[in-house]
Amino acid sequence: MYRITIDRDACDGVFACLVRDDRFVEDSEGLAAIETDDQTAIEATFDDDRRDDAEQAAAACPLDAIHVESVEDGAGAVDVPASDTEEVQP
Repeated sequence: MYRITIDRDACDGVFACLVRDDRFVEDSEGLAAIETDDQTAIEATFDDDRRDDAEQAAAACPLDAIHVESVEDGAGAVDVPASDTEEVQP
């Protein structure tokens, strides 16, 4: 399992991540977000074979706003919504 986190303070809407991993989208505030189940989040945990895509997106970000880290199964598997009004469940 791995977690993708976007630092909203560092993101400037360059969107180099969007061409590396299609889970990254532009949100209503013009910043990068992660799309999960038709909603957006700034943090999401995945258990799939797409970690390389996420790491390429993180490497492409000129502002180092994207972080990819390993997490243990069941540890911290909570997604943080991109805004206070959205809830995200993987």
